[in-house]
Amino acid sequence: MMSLIAASILIPIVGAIILSRFDHSPNLREAFTLTTAIGLLANNIVLYMNYDAAEKITMAEPIPGLSITFSVEPYGLLFALIASFLWIVTSIYAIGYMRGHQEENQTRFFTLFAVAISAVMAIAFADNLFTLFLFYEVLTISTYPLVTHAGSSKARKGGRRYLFILMGTSLLFFLPAVIATWVSAGTLTFSKGGILAGNLDPTWALPLLFLFLIGIGKAGMMPIHKWLPSAMVAPTPVSALLHAVAVVKAGVFSVIKIVVFVFGTEWLTETGANTWLLWLPLTTILLASLIAMTKDNLKERLAYSTIGQLSYILLGALLANEAGLLGANLHIAMHAFAKITLFFAAGAILVVTHKKQVSELDGLGRQMPLTFAFFTVGALSIIGLPIFGGMWSKWYLLSGSAALEGAAITQWALIIGLMISSLLNIVYLLSIPMAAFFKPVKGPQNLKIKEAPIPCIIGMAIPVLMCIYLFFDPSIVFALAGGKGVNP
Repeated sequence: MMSLIAASILIPIVGAIILSRFDHSPNLREAFTLTTAIGLLANNIVLYMNYDAAEKITMAEPIPGLSITFSVEPYGLLFALIASFLWIVTSIYAIGYMRGHQEENQTRFFTLFAVAISAVMAIAFADNLFTLFLFYEVLTISTYPLVTHAGSSKARKGGRRYLFILMGTSLLFFLPAVIATWVSAGTLTFSKGGILAGNLDPTWALPLLFLFLIGIGKAGMMPIHKWLPSAMVAPTPVSALLHAVAVVKAGVFSVIKIVVFVFGTEWLTETGANTWLLWLPLTTILLASLIAMTKDNLKERLAYSTIGQLSYILLGALLANEAGLLGANLHIAMHAFAKITLFFAAGAILVVTHKKQVSELDGLGRQMPLTFAFFTVGALSIIGLPIFGGMWSKWYLLSGSAALEGAAITQWALIIGLMISSLLNIVYLLSIPMAAFFKPVKGPQNLKIKEAPIPCIIGMAIPVLMCIYLFFDPSIVFALAGGKGVNP
């Protein structure tokens, strides 16, 4: 067990070191990238089949009582399985995209991608808040060169905002919250039922949880969200890493861990802190959806969609009840597969047509039918319609909202807000394939446009199939998202 946990973190790092030597052997570099990604997923599957939440591995203890320790629990294992599976999918897609778009520094891209995945595995298996914070920062630093990959002034400006906001919020708010937890509880080790009950005056629960929410900028909650649209200057595979595989999911996953294993759901609901803070993600959901409707740049529209969808997860975590937490963890999985499909489609359109604006896509669906069909499936899953996996997460988020006790106004606001946001999802997402399939082509009519390279098509097809499969058989995701073996 301990060797499997260590392997999850070390496989991508060792892969990155070897990948860095393949600068002049692109075929070998890409084959080794896929081999490494498949090896990581296989390791995590074995971990899933044999895991024991009591097993721990300590790498170091720089300060007495503060150790870099890893262990396995269901939420983290679900996150690790999703990230390692989508690393394979993203690598397949990236091969077609990076070559088709003739991107420079491709070896550096694949190398740093592997480093970021290693940081994600460390976050997923972090056994305490100190380890989580440490690798949260490593993930920020390792993804900065990916955001600035193009090397243009626009890319550097976007990268500076990315680094400034994420590092600034974590140092100004996340770190003080970690220190306050350490001083209050005398430990940072994640524990069933939380570590703050009996150690922190309940009146301080709300400000401390607020510090965590603001400090974990990767969760994308407004007003700490500007880094996300700025990071859209990165290549599409990096956008996929940011929005589906790693960065944003690391943010919302961290909030879930803190709610369940630091505050404890029972103590948190007793203090009432979560009820007051539920208005923050609800506001973000609605505002982000409204802003998305105004964006003509396709990746910017998808970026604001992600900001709203992340707050669905935050809302589920802050509900702090069984249905809410199940919905939050399910949405990590369901949104990952759907949103990566949308970004892959946006990248395929860019590679083939060099078009970035939604207003330029009229009629393209008849020339790129597979790409826009995949986009439609991803959009329908995010909206939450059957027969797509996104229905289940929204179902449980609504159920968790309905089960909220002692705050009728908040309860109804959440239910109505979630329903309105789903209608807004329809407007800003489905309008894109509708225009692509049913409106006349803009500009010259004799341009020969074909589908994206085969690796891009395969990269889109796999998550699309998962969006459908997870509606009919979400059993593995349900078992882990429900916290099998864990009593929150």
